[in-house]
Amino acid sequence: MDKKAVIKEFTSKTGETVILRPVEKRDAELIVSAVEQIINSGSYIQKEAARSIQDEIKFIEHMAHQDNMYVSVEINHQIVGIARVIRGELEMKRHTGLFRTWLVEAAQGKGIGTELLKYTIEWCKTHKLHKLCLTVFASNGFAHKLYERFGFVQEGIQKDQVKINGKYDDEIFMAYFFK
Repeated sequence: MDKKAVIKEFTSKTGETVILRPVEKRDAELIVSAVEQIINSGSYIQKEAARSIQDEIKFIEHMAHQDNMYVSVEINHQIVGIARVIRGELEMKRHTGLFRTWLVEAAQGKGIGTELLKYTIEWCKTHKLHKLCLTVFASNGFAHKLYERFGFVQEGIQKDQVKINGKYDDEIFMAYFFK
């Protein structure tokens, strides 16, 4: 783990100890397994297939090399979610980041998303980002409200952008601006 690594430990609403920490290569298999679980449940994730373990290891290395945020959510030594910020690769966009996150179903509704957002916003401030972007599906009202509560503003909507379980859904573009 790098010397700037921030580890946060807290108690979930259900009394479980949750650890947020930078992802390590040894986490690859658990991440792939959790992604497969989410894909199979048909939940809100913008993936149709999990990476191979080797590809996940390469992704972890790339994220660290690019000084991006890639954080695991751990409960009882199991990875139950992640959050990541991919900074703009072009110098003219280096002040921005794209936020992605997911939690397995069993980890949802426990206050973990709130703590992940706090962690992410603090990481972005430390790395002097000006803008954090994300997308959320319109039918994912819980996540949409969470982002609004944190101060994210809607920047646009792409109508019928995705088709999930046979139904079209809008993709909402949101951003958080650091003052």
